[in-house]
Amino acid sequence: MAVKIDQKIKGYSVVSQEDRAREAKAAAAARDAEAAATPGANVIQMHEKIERPETLIGSTYKLKTPLFEHALYVTINDIVLNAGSEHEQRRPFEIFINSKNMDHFQWIVALTRIMSAVFRKGGDVTFLVDEMKAVFDPKGGYFKAGGVYMPSLVAELGSIVEDHLKAIGMMHDPEMSAEQRALIAEKRAAYAALDSKKNAEISPAPAPAAEGSVLRDDRSGQLFPEPRISDAPRDEDVEVTGDGGVAFPPSATMCHKCSTKAVVIMDGCATCLNCGYSKCG
Repeated sequence: MAVKIDQKIKGYSVVSQEDRAREAKAAAAARDAEAAATPGANVIQMHEKIERPETLIGSTYKLKTPLFEHALYVTINDIVLNAGSEHEQRRPFEIFINSKNMDHFQWIVALTRIMSAVFRKGGDVTFLVDEMKAVFDPKGGYFKAGGVYMPSLVAELGSIVEDHLKAIGMMHDPEMSAEQRALIAEKRAAYAALDSKKNAEISPAPAPAAEGSVLRDDRSGQLFPEPRISDAPRDEDVEVTGDGGVAFPPSATMCHKCSTKAVVIMDGCATCLNCGYSKCG
């Protein structure tokens, strides 16, 4: 393309290949210096080209469901990025599921490989939790220990992944206010007092048991070897410990807000002893 020169030429020089190489090298050095001066520029983020180190940090979770006779063992291994720096972070790298039950071996292997590929891809992998917990079994779900409803086995696997991501800091629970915690504690104490009073009114004093004998609770059918946990048999007890620290009365129904079997009738109103939800507002 022709260029018209409107001014007098005062000087000129010929640019050689070496000159161009020197200019490119100087520009690259300037970019590197600028990147080094920028905070967080050298922070390594998770991406699929990161090679697997020889050793990974892992956690194994035991999953026992009424669907299988044998338990499932879910292992999630993490990689530590930027170790020893202020930007150190732990990210999931791979997942394995092992069990004596081989009925669902094919889809379990496929699921773990896909999830491991997503983990290595990097970015926000927390969407896996929502996708897995939204899977429903057409045959119906089940309640796991503690009264939490699981719509499917895949949903419980998603719950385990959620717990792991919370443990390594990728997900965070919405903080419950002090007022809400106090309300839940008050509801539990009130229900415990109400239940104890009701049992005291309907239960006669137990006859003394012979030494070494075993007492039977006529209402629950459970055996209580000596020494007895309580002097009077009771139908329900909200203080029993279980998964998550608290188990709720057997007659409780599921709360649609927290999916926990913890809704009881108090003062003529359905109240959740887990999250504090009340149908009466």
